[in-house]
Amino acid sequence: MSRRVFDDSFRKMAVELSYRKGSVKEVADELGISQTLLSKWRQRDSDSEQGKAGLTEDQKLIKKLQKELKDAQMERDILKKAVGIFSKGDGRYSDS
Repeated sequence: MSRRVFDDSFRKMAVELSYRKGSVKEVADELGISQTLLSKWRQRDSDSEQGKAGLTEDQKLIKKLQKELKDAQMERDILKKAVGIFSKGDGRYSDS
């Protein structure tokens, strides 16, 4: 059994359709391709500059807020570790 080869225009059309319909499964079934393959195409599309340039304002805001949340969580984790280190010390940094 030979592998099917899809050209770039088909891939772009499939990705756009999946975003419009909001369902990878539905579009994959419609086009006769696997969900995994379509998901990989979508991931590649979102990683490319083309994909990032086509984001709506809401999507850009969501990405920005997700990045800020990730940074805040990392800072929190660092501070928790620092408190743990200082509280194990000679007692000068703990309330007990």
